[in-house]
Amino acid sequence: MSNALERGLHAIELLAGKRTGLPLQQVAEALDIPPSATHRMLNCLVEHGFVRQDPQHGNYVLALKVVSLALKHLSQSDIVDLAKPILERLARVSGELVRLSIVDGDNLVWISKAQGTRSGLRYDPDAGAEAKLCCTASGLAWLSCLSDERALELVYRQGLAKAGEYGPNAATTIDQLLKHLQLARDQGYASVDESFEIGAAAMAIAILDSQRHVIGVISIAGPSVRLTQERMQALKAALFEAAEEITAISLDSLPKLSMMTSRITDQTG
Repeated sequence: MSNALERGLHAIELLAGKRTGLPLQQVAEALDIPPSATHRMLNCLVEHGFVRQDPQHGNYVLALKVVSLALKHLSQSDIVDLAKPILERLARVSGELVRLSIVDGDNLVWISKAQGTRSGLRYDPDAGAEAKLCCTASGLAWLSCLSDERALELVYRQGLAKAGEYGPNAATTIDQLLKHLQLARDQGYASVDESFEIGAAAMAIAILDSQRHVIGVISIAGPSVRLTQERMQALKAALFEAAEEITAISLDSLPKLSMMTSRITDQTG
């Protein structure tokens, strides 16, 4: 482990037990490093949101980003375990691949899946951890719940699809993308056919929290020859039901997470 990383981790551990934080000199003495090096290290932690400096006393205090990361990990783990039976049921009903993704900052990350087809023609891609926002049903489902301005901001950061990069129906212009988003809003779910790749289709719906913010997406994906628009219409109710159940799971976990946050906040100041 590099000295800089080790010092940073030790500083976080040190500050975790100090409600009102510590001045720079005490941190330097506790870690046995020069004040100048301590100042650089703490500034780096402040820049990345792990530590904050009290404007009144100048003490360095552990910030809530550490708590946030821990709670995100715990809540996601709980959701994966609790949502698994829901995903498996939807996979059996649809006979296709069902996936759950969560919003992680500016990205949409797939965290769990269930396969409904055990043999024959099936769709089970190695799509990587992040969904391509502009040409997957999951990405479009999330974007359709945002304003056009915010949706375009996220797409610009990740990159719009280039001609020939994905499926033939992928949106390669802003106008095409906005039409896809409006269609998703009109029909209540996002759908794609040969957008991410040739021969594949998918449908998806967003999972919302109590403030109507998107926290995740559930999707059904399969071969285009099976997952037609008519088939999607037939599966819409089952997809909506699964999304509502996962939303309920997420809301049930909020009081526990809120209590945990309160306890840790009391300790970190």
